[in-house]
Amino acid sequence: MPGRRSVVTWRMAVNTRFATGVHILVTLAAAPDGLMTSDQISHKLNTNPVVIRRVLSRLQQAELIDSQKGPSGGSKLARPAKEIRLGEVYSALEPSALFNASAAQDARLNNTLQKIFTGAQAALESELNGSNIGQLARKLSKSKK
Repeated sequence: MPGRRSVVTWRMAVNTRFATGVHILVTLAAAPDGLMTSDQISHKLNTNPVVIRRVLSRLQQAELIDSQKGPSGGSKLARPAKEIRLGEVYSALEPSALFNASAAQDARLNNTLQKIFTGAQAALESELNGSNIGQLARKLSKSKK
C-alpha cells in the first residue's frame, strides 16, 4: 500500500544460560541429600542433556555445585541453597558485560554510553545479589502446594 511504511523486526538471539543455571540450582536444592544426573535434570527442565552438562560445567568451575563422574555420579549444590546468590550464578554463566558501547562511532558517545551501561550492570548485579537459590526454591515449593 502506498504511504505505509514496512516494519522490520530485528531480534538478537536470546541467551537462556542464566535462567537455565538458576533452574538447575533450584532443582538441585529440591533434592539436597542426593546426586542428580544431567539426564535427570534435563528431563525435569525439558532441555537437551548436552545443554545441561555445559551449564553444569560452568557452575562447577564457579564452585556452586559439586559433581561426581561415573555410574553412581551426579551433581549437588556445593553449599546450602540460601548461601548461593543469583549474582554469583550470573557471574558464573554470563562472564561478559551485558552491554557494549563500542558500536558508536563517536568516542564521546562511547564514553557516555559506557558510564550508563556500567551503572546499569551494577544495578543488575546488585538486584541479583539480593536473592538466593533458597528463596526461589521455597517460593516454588509453596506455589506447587
